[in-house]
Amino acid sequence: MIVAIDGPAGSGKSTVALVLARRLGFRYLDTGAMYRALAWLARRDGVEPEDGDALARLAREHPVSCDADGRVAVAGEDVTAGIREAEIDRLVPVVARHPQVREVMRERQRALGAAGDAVIEGRDIGSVVAPDAEVKVFLVAHEAERARRRTAERPGVRADALAEDLRTRDERDAVNTQPAEDAVLLDTTELTVDDVVARIAALVEERRA
Repeated sequence: MIVAIDGPAGSGKSTVALVLARRLGFRYLDTGAMYRALAWLARRDGVEPEDGDALARLAREHPVSCDADGRVAVAGEDVTAGIREAEIDRLVPVVARHPQVREVMRERQRALGAAGDAVIEGRDIGSVVAPDAEVKVFLVAHEAERARRRTAERPGVRADALAEDLRTRDERDAVNTQPAEDAVLLDTTELTVDDVVARIAALVEERRA
């Protein structure tokens, strides 16, 4: 079974997907972290974020790996912490918008999900990467709550700067952040992580039944 969890930045999808995967005993795949890893690698290797062809080659040469604990590796390095830096926040929308980059990444994501029993989260999983996923959920949350969550994740970064970055990312990512027609929309603004996980787990049990 594939569980697809999509939504904008700050909607809670990464935390929810990881906790849900552990609860179900499924593999966890953070596709957003894969784009972040490519942005990190491009910065390290001096590849321009506007050069889609060069980025696509880089992605093919250095496939990103994610383990069951949510740790991310690329080019032989653990980049779990490095890909959460504020500079990567700014780079990743530019890197991810190139069609040739998204094509390479989607191939990798489909390959990683092919074994089944996985929770895959991102922005276009249910609509593009895994349109046949048995469970599709699209998470949303009020902008103020999403900004608050991002601030908690980025100590030392000004809240107003993070809020502005969130609005910019929403605009840039809009074309690739669309719910599948058969996705269940879930507003996480007033819900705890456990609440959201419980609701999605119930959908999984319904499908299994």
